[in-house]
Amino acid sequence: MAITTHFIEDSWRLQSHILRFVYVPAPHDKDTLCNALLNCLLEWNLERRISTITVDNCSTNNAMIKTLLDEKLCKRDLLLMGRMLHVRCAAHILNLIVQEGLKVIQDSINNVHDSVLYWIGSSGRIERLEEAARLLHISCNKKLKYDCPTRWNLTYLMLRTSLEYKDVFMKLSLNDLSYRCFPTEGQWSAAKEVCDTLKLFYHITEEFSRTQYPTSTQYFSKVCDIKLELEALVKSLNPLISSMASAILLKFKKYWDEVHILMGVTAIFDPR
Repeated sequence: MAITTHFIEDSWRLQSHILRFVYVPAPHDKDTLCNALLNCLLEWNLERRISTITVDNCSTNNAMIKTLLDEKLCKRDLLLMGRMLHVRCAAHILNLIVQEGLKVIQDSINNVHDSVLYWIGSSGRIERLEEAARLLHISCNKKLKYDCPTRWNLTYLMLRTSLEYKDVFMKLSLNDLSYRCFPTEGQWSAAKEVCDTLKLFYHITEEFSRTQYPTSTQYFSKVCDIKLELEALVKSLNPLISSMASAILLKFKKYWDEVHILMGVTAIFDPR
C-alpha cells in the first residue's frame, strides 16, 4: 500500500510526500486495508487533520472508507461530519469508462498488441523493423509502445504509434511467415477512427494525472466536457463510434451521474 499526503504549505505551494509504502499481507479485505491506513494516520498524528481520502473506485476501497468513517475516526473532526471524506479517483473512473468503449475494437487491439510484442521481442526483429522503416522513409523517432490492459491511455498510445508503422508492418508481413497477427485493413481503419475520437479523453486523462499542481478545480468542467462529447458522439452516423460512445456513456452515468460536493465547491471557488 502506498499512502501519499497532499497539502498546501505556509507559502501556498503544493506539497506531496509518500508517508508509507508497505507490503500488506492477504487477505486484502476492508478490515486489513483499513487497519493499514489507520496505523499510518495514527503514526503521523493525522487522524484529526484529514480533509479527504482519494482512492481507486473499487468495492473493497468503498467498504474500507466506510469502516474508517463509521468505526475508527471521530466524525466531529472531519469536514461536514465526514461527508467529504471519500473521493473517488477521477483518472481511475475515466479509465474504467473508456475501457468499456474500447471493447468495440478488441480484435484490432489484440492484433496490434501481438504485432508490437512480436517486433520488439528481440534485437534482431527490432533491427529488421527499423530497416524496413528506413526503406519506406518512415521516421523511427517514436518507438513502438507496449500497452497495459488496466490503463486505457497506454492502449491509446500503442494504437496511435502503431498506426504510424502500419506500412512497415505490412512490408514485414510479406517476408516473415511467422508473423501471423498482422491487422486487417478494417481493423486498422477502426483503430484510427477510435483514436481520432478519443483524443479529448486522452488529454483529460493527462490533466487528471498531473502531480505538480492541484487538479480538483478542473474536475467539474472536464467531466462536463466528457458528457457533452459523449452525447454528440452517440448521434454519430458511424455505427462503430456511436456504439463505442453509447457504451462509455452508460458507464459514465453509473459513476458520474452525481458530482462529489467538494468538486462543485472547488469549481465555484476557482478565480478563473
